Amino acid sequence: MTDRRRHSAEKASHAGAMGPEKAAARLYLVTPLLGDAGAIANDLAHALNATEIAAVLVRLADGSETELTERVEALRILVQSNGAALLLEGRAELVAPTQADGAHLADIDALKSASSALKPKYIAGCGGLTTRHDAMIAGESGADYVMFGEPDREGRRPRFDAVLERVAWWAEVLTIPCVGYAGTLDEVEALARSGADFVAIGDDLWRNAATFAAVTQRLVVPEPVP
Repeated sequence: MTDRRRHSAEKASHAGAMGPEKAAARLYLVTPLLGDAGAIANDLAHALNATEIAAVLVRLADGSETELTERVEALRILVQSNGAALLLEGRAELVAPTQADGAHLADIDALKSASSALKPKYIAGCGGLTTRHDAMIAGESGADYVMFGEPDREGRRPRFDAVLERVAWWAEVLTIPCVGYAGTLDEVEALARSGADFVAIGDDLWRNAATFAAVTQRLVVPEPVP
């Protein structure tokens, strides 16, 4: 998503279709809060080897700067060597020292605060966008992508029909990449159909091999038969 990885976030990188199917939306994996990076390393390796992953968002439990850096470094080569962008949830100050590819910021204020530390070298994504106006402001503030539908700090999500409407609107009128967060297999397919460039999924969908295989199948939207 940044330098060579940033290009994976651009619409042009997956605008072409192969055969009778549209290019699939690409996957954006979200980790659980990590106190020990080794707890997910094997499952993450299986997911990265199973299909093309655009990005992995690493969520770090609290710890000292040394501990946080060690957790990121334990996953960095695994993620980046598979062509995925390594993003940190918040923690913009750790992006450069850990050689991550960027950060996902929780809202517009966080995006604006982190921009000087991230731009133009690193990815700055933005979530917490509850209105169309918020999304437009994020884009105008330099977000490299916007995310809709992700859980808040209490685990609450907006109504999914509202998320679909927002994704479809954004895909229709704007060129900044859009990430839609899916909590179920059905939501994966619905977001892909609505025009999301990327579909974000939590570890409940990517850590189980059978479930993850079903996720990848749901991403491909057949072209309508004339």
